[in-house]
Amino acid sequence: MLSVRIDKWLWAARFYKTRSLAVDDISKGRVQVNGAVVKPSREVRAGDSVRLRQGHTERTVQVLGVSESRGPAPVAQQLYAETPESIKAREAAAEQRRVAAEPAHSMEHGRPTKRDRRAQNVWNNAWNERWSASLD
Repeated sequence: MLSVRIDKWLWAARFYKTRSLAVDDISKGRVQVNGAVVKPSREVRAGDSVRLRQGHTERTVQVLGVSESRGPAPVAQQLYAETPESIKAREAAAEQRRVAAEPAHSMEHGRPTKRDRRAQNVWNNAWNERWSASLD
């Protein structure tokens, strides 16, 4: 076997749990082969470069072998090799997310309700009346 469909290869290499998830991401343009956005039916061969994005993770891998069947994880890892640049970029992105977290993720309860806003306004008004800097 010299080539296999990209959706089957991504499934066999265990990047996606099902082929339909692989097809969805390929159709959304999140997978590139040799720098070109592809369709799920694109054939991939040993030596091709595959770039894929899954959530926050972006990887660039070199295809070492092809397989149409999904096997155990150690066998699947032998189908590809991640490039050193991809590993460095992925680790730097993970460190950046760890150090500077998204501000929206720190919100515990989301948007305040009308009751919460009224309670906050009561607190703010009481504070301003008590500690006024006016001259009277």
